Amino acid sequence: MHIPMHDRSKIFAFLDDCNRRRLPSVLVTLTDVSGSGARAPGTLMAVAVDGSHAGSFSGGCVEAAVISEAIEALATGVARCVRFGEGSRYIDIRLPCGGGIDLLFTPNPNPVAIEKALALLSARRPILLRLSLDGKVETAPAGPAATTGWDGTSFQLRHDPALRIVVLGHGAEPMALLDIAIAFGAECRLLSPQVDQVEAARIRGINADVLHIVGKADSLRADAWTAIVALFHDHDWETALLMEALRQEPFFIGAKGSRKTHAERCRRLLAAGALPHDLSRILGPVGLIPATRDPMTLAVSVMAQIAEAYRSADERNRLIVSTAHDCIEPG
Repeated sequence: MHIPMHDRSKIFAFLDDCNRRRLPSVLVTLTDVSGSGARAPGTLMAVAVDGSHAGSFSGGCVEAAVISEAIEALATGVARCVRFGEGSRYIDIRLPCGGGIDLLFTPNPNPVAIEKALALLSARRPILLRLSLDGKVETAPAGPAATTGWDGTSFQLRHDPALRIVVLGHGAEPMALLDIAIAFGAECRLLSPQVDQVEAARIRGINADVLHIVGKADSLRADAWTAIVALFHDHDWETALLMEALRQEPFFIGAKGSRKTHAERCRRLLAAGALPHDLSRILGPVGLIPATRDPMTLAVSVMAQIAEAYRSADERNRLIVSTAHDCIEPG
């Protein structure tokens, strides 16, 4: 199955499950791209000895060969770096984009390192995975300067916590946005004064809380990988919640409504104690498509804006460093 680059934790979960079932497995890491490529350095794929797998590196043109190579690596127990596409020894496998990719195959990655990666990501902490050409795998918390790329004979991979989207609101718009956010692979949370909406969200497996009164909500929590979107028709609910959002560090804060509504929103926030420079952190009206009126179009518009902002934040937090590196293929 294809797993988005921002959701590598599912790759780690696949490997952890294989280890618990005593099923040999391989971690495959895209380390370098020459020319065009469908995926960026740091993309992962996991392959079990039975051929089951998670993740992908293309639209399906190399996955069968990757699985075969992974099973061969398991048979030898030795890590290997293999090129596919341009410049590869596999002359019958070509990437549609015409480029080439280098993949590092790590048989039976250290289960302690995989468990640690999952634990840190579950705690919303960025990780740095270090993959050596000799097959060693180490996991540590990632510092602010940690990046993805080669460091001598080791490839280090920074991975930040998954995108989280916190939706505040009532009416049809919150559920429309949550449906699209789930399809995108984001972690989702809903805070709403509508009891039936909260119950419907919980049935879908979404963390949801009822807003009983107009005011701050202790359950509104955000970090640098969180987007907060206010989708209220009754904007009296917004002020205290947006003030709480401004006290934290989400990479994205948005609120629906017209430009006139947003101007009034800003006046209420200033009266509540917000500083003028705080207001620039709130996108209003939220969404890339102006003057949308139906919930689904608004949801698509907002999700696209969040995805673009998340990519920009991801690039700032995890610069892709792809230096020239010659992988030695096994003879």
